[in-house]
Amino acid sequence: MDLSKFSTIFSPVMNMYTKLGLFIGGKWIYEAEKGENVLNPFDESVLGCLPHATEGDLDDAIKSSERGFDEWRNTDPEIRSKVILKAADILSERISLVSEVMTLEQGKPLAESVGEINQSIAILKFNGTNAKLIKDELVADRDNGLKTLIKPHPLGICLCLTAWNFPIALVIRKIAPALAAGCSVIIKPSEETPGTAIEVVKIFQEAGLPKDVINLVFGVPHEISDYLLSRDEVKKLSFTGSVPVGKLLAKKAAETLKRCTLELGGHSPAIIAEDADIEATLDTLTGFKFRNAGQVCIAPSRFYVHEKIYDKVRDGFLKRIKNITLGNGLHEGVTMGPLSNSRRVAAMKDFIDDAVENGSTIIYGGSKYKDKGYFWEPTLIENINEGSKMITEEIFGPILPLFKFKDYDEVIEKANSLNYGLASYVYTNSKALQEKMVKEIIAGGVSINTASPLHPEIPYGGIKESGIGYEGGMDAIYSFIHKKNINII
Repeated sequence: MDLSKFSTIFSPVMNMYTKLGLFIGGKWIYEAEKGENVLNPFDESVLGCLPHATEGDLDDAIKSSERGFDEWRNTDPEIRSKVILKAADILSERISLVSEVMTLEQGKPLAESVGEINQSIAILKFNGTNAKLIKDELVADRDNGLKTLIKPHPLGICLCLTAWNFPIALVIRKIAPALAAGCSVIIKPSEETPGTAIEVVKIFQEAGLPKDVINLVFGVPHEISDYLLSRDEVKKLSFTGSVPVGKLLAKKAAETLKRCTLELGGHSPAIIAEDADIEATLDTLTGFKFRNAGQVCIAPSRFYVHEKIYDKVRDGFLKRIKNITLGNGLHEGVTMGPLSNSRRVAAMKDFIDDAVENGSTIIYGGSKYKDKGYFWEPTLIENINEGSKMITEEIFGPILPLFKFKDYDEVIEKANSLNYGLASYVYTNSKALQEKMVKEIIAGGVSINTASPLHPEIPYGGIKESGIGYEGGMDAIYSFIHKKNINII
């Protein structure tokens, strides 16, 4: 099929967008029988056409990954380390290009794209540095001469599926530890943000990664995942995305007992105590909530405010939200871009309509912004009924719901009331209350008086329905490794 029949519309700033293709067996594939247009969420213009992989392409990707695994697992960890660190260096030189590609296809402000790339560079450096530390470990040397060793063995071919909200960070959070462990990777990023992932694969090839170690595929998501997860050659699934999709993938992976790391959705409480530093808290939470237009799984999404400071906090949020500037993420001064796709716009409308029907009060925003593009106004809302969708379903957008509380035991109970358990945030200067919150809040992580991003050296993962396993730190690397027991006399 001639992909040129898919219309491509370029504005003056779009000349840096990536040529879209698959990477299989060390070769780029730019033409296919089927494909789909990739849209700019700012104005809905077409950036390019993304080819879809056929079953034959997927078979080729598996064969390539088998060759890649055989070569890479037998590569000295020192060499693996150098390749990953070289990729970090090349990415550092490509920040301008990759950030523009990311903003074009995902919509976030350019400064956020740059920040995400810098975070990704740090992840590469951590995994590259620690790749050479993966060695045999002597765990016992007994009097009878018996020695017990732990020999780390990479699992094999790993299938990595990533979402569109962080097009480079999510890809690298999976690729880097897998490569450090000695695995080969089939990566299927989101079809809505393919260009960023393509640039990552190019960087690894330039860094000296053997051509078969990474294969990059795109297509209809459930068709790709179903086919690859059915194959015995694939030994592990690493997925970032929604809870419903994660459950389906886990069931499919269970048919062949593949190991799984699942980083799923969240609905994170932010508890603001009466003794909180209000101005600092508001600055922190406003920035973190509306980062990436609220499309962040660990973003605070339920704001519980002590009744004694509720009015002041509400007014403070309102003042700050009014100062958010919506627009093209490539333009200077823009602090919030569009949502990434039309589905998120429809979801925001559904949340607001449902909340209003249940008696909620919109303080600010609450509507689609502009006719063209996937914009939603930053929204402040209160008086949310307990039965509203906004309480029970992941918001994943620029809506900030306020709740008033009086009793700390009660607010902890509310914070723990959902099936989500990803992140949580507490703002108080009381050491006793901090300790109580850390002990009693059920979540993968608790942040006190901060909303700091994830650090490369820290293991991160959700509990309850927010995920299984860890990303980050040495735990991420070892999630791609089988520890073989060796007993020798």
